[in-house]
Amino acid sequence: MTPEKLIYMANQIATAFARRPEDEAAAAIAEHIDAFWGPGMRAQLLALAKAGAPDISPRVLRAAERIRRPQAA
Repeated sequence: MTPEKLIYMANQIATAFARRPEDEAAAAIAEHIDAFWGPGMRAQLLALAKAGAPDISPRVLRAAERIRRPQAA
């Protein structure tokens, strides 16, 4: 998946939780990504967040701290 599409999808999830307080939103975003995204997508998003990709929502960046890290193969 392209980085742009992945960021777009993550930002959409953040928008869905926009009315929640910051900490609650970060937890909800991370839970959603953990539940519905495969290890490859999570790894790619975490790499983009770590690299400071410019279009990632600040709420997605906060959630990235809570997203389950994929196990190494």
